Amino acid sequence: MANTTPAAHECKKTFVVEHLDPELEAWSSLEYSAIASECTAHDARFFLSSVPKELELPENLQKVKGLHVEHRSIETLFADQKDKVCLLDPSAAQELSPEDGEKFHVFLFGGILGDDPPRDRTSELRNKGYEGRRLGPVQMTTDTAVRVTRMVVQERVPLDAIPYIDHPELTINKNESTIMPFRYVKDENGQPVMPEVSA
Repeated sequence: MANTTPAAHECKKTFVVEHLDPELEAWSSLEYSAIASECTAHDARFFLSSVPKELELPENLQKVKGLHVEHRSIETLFADQKDKVCLLDPSAAQELSPEDGEKFHVFLFGGILGDDPPRDRTSELRNKGYEGRRLGPVQMTTDTAVRVTRMVVQERVPLDAIPYIDHPELTINKNESTIMPFRYVKDENGQPVMPEVSA
């Protein structure tokens, strides 16, 4: 929860989710926790920006290492680095490439990306003039979008070389299952990578 000055670590890749909701749902807190953990493990930073001052974070997020919670907006946080900010935008004309890791330092996501059907929440950020890139044609959850972006710009894996699983069916119990209407990264066991739900 540190009040870190972004410019102090400019060489590090920074992933920012601009929180666009007055509330923070339980599933979003799990996604944000997963993002923070992965960013910490890969020497990157994660900012959750535009968090309302009156919003009390869930207990699981208050203890997460590597999460920088900011009440300030992306415009204020990176006011002097606008040309280094890349907006991940489903409506962008150009897809994200490994070369974008050299051009941009900050990768911006509009929360909540995982709306079904999509409500184009990203338009609020698009209108601020950030250069955009897209992550392909299939809607992703917020943590998946950050994961894919990090793999492309840090590990230099092209978008089309990342293993995906689209609309996986998850078993709830022996009588119930549900289909998730999003794209996920596929792990080494062929399963979708999702936030861990603590018991």
